[in-house]
Amino acid sequence: MPVVPVVVAAVLVGLLVAPPLRGLIAYFAVPEGEPWCGACPLCGRVVRLLPPTGRCPGCRGRLGAGAGAVEAVTAAVAVAVACAADGPQTMALGWAGALGVALGFVDGRVHRLPHRLNLALLAGVAVLLTAAALAEGRPGVLLRCLLVALTVGALLEVAVQIGALGPGDSPLGLALGGLLGWYGWWVAIGGLVAAVVLAGLWATLRAAALLIRRRPWRGLDVPVGPFLLLGALTAVLAR
Repeated sequence: MPVVPVVVAAVLVGLLVAPPLRGLIAYFAVPEGEPWCGACPLCGRVVRLLPPTGRCPGCRGRLGAGAGAVEAVTAAVAVAVACAADGPQTMALGWAGALGVALGFVDGRVHRLPHRLNLALLAGVAVLLTAAALAEGRPGVLLRCLLVALTVGALLEVAVQIGALGPGDSPLGLALGGLLGWYGWWVAIGGLVAAVVLAGLWATLRAAALLIRRRPWRGLDVPVGPFLLLGALTAVLAR
């Protein structure tokens, strides 16, 4: 299949998916303990879709992510999914990519991974991988997906219990582990390693920036969710 039409189609799909993702990000990107943002806090208008400007259609107040950011990331993820497409499991990868964009932006902004989004990601991946396994006549692969999911989820839950990660990271790992399990144990291990490396690199760069700018040192508090998601996507692309 020609590369350019595939990339163009993927970008268009990403741009079409971005408005509802912006709505999800605006809804869930609130600090722990506060109610979900179901309406514009300035004018009270209920917003489910947001334009690329990230502003409320009613009062033009800023909601959610910055202008163009969600669209750019969603389009890039859609292209990556298209490049990784090689079977019916691509639907599960696309679902994880779409909700992963929302989870990544929310975690990056307020350092939390809402359980409702994690549950939607997990349920979608489970259903779509089951359909893919049945379509390919490979029901046995689902056992490996389950084992990898439980292993990754358990490892991250240990980190949660010792205070190294937040409570939403282990459910996210459960969903991503199931998805990576389709491609094999080594891909799942690669995803975890890539996440650790990317998070460490980000923390190092941020620490260096604080030192250069002579800003007060109050801990890095790196959101792990975006790096788990990026590590999983990197492992799938590099397999």
